[in-house]
Amino acid sequence: MSDEFIKVPVIGTVVAGHSGRLDDYKGGTTSIIRLNPDIPENAVQGITEFSHLQVTWFFHLGSDEDVELPPRSPRDNPAWPATGGLVHHNHRRPARLATSFPRLISVDGRDLHVEDLDADDGTPIVDLVAVFQEMLPRGPVTQPPWPTEMLKNYWSPACERPTYC
Repeated sequence: MSDEFIKVPVIGTVVAGHSGRLDDYKGGTTSIIRLNPDIPENAVQGITEFSHLQVTWFFHLGSDEDVELPPRSPRDNPAWPATGGLVHHNHRRPARLATSFPRLISVDGRDLHVEDLDADDGTPIVDLVAVFQEMLPRGPVTQPPWPTEMLKNYWSPACERPTYC
């Protein structure tokens, strides 16, 4: 791997929400993105006019030893084809970054209340921005069938998670 790095600030932290590094049942959960005190409150002025945020966060529960780039079956399920590490949406990529699109519920100072953020409690937030529809993917989004099968319960309500409620 390259020895080139960039420095990325942490601008906030996820408070509440999910815990336990679970793969599915991420829906219906309310979290707070708490911005750091050095972020001025007026940095989010006007954000409540938008329905969703684009949030970039760091898989802090993973480690550099977890990075796995050679092809493997998603979730170690041999029914799904082996794909390279940069295809997977998990902590096993070199930068361990993820992007989510939670719905913005409200803003209280530096606390942004969101729903359907699939990051765990304590997750460092490295960036967020309002979602502009015009900047979403253009044209049809295509994929093979296995992600749909694998993620059939991803956005199911957390209370439907076995042994959760």
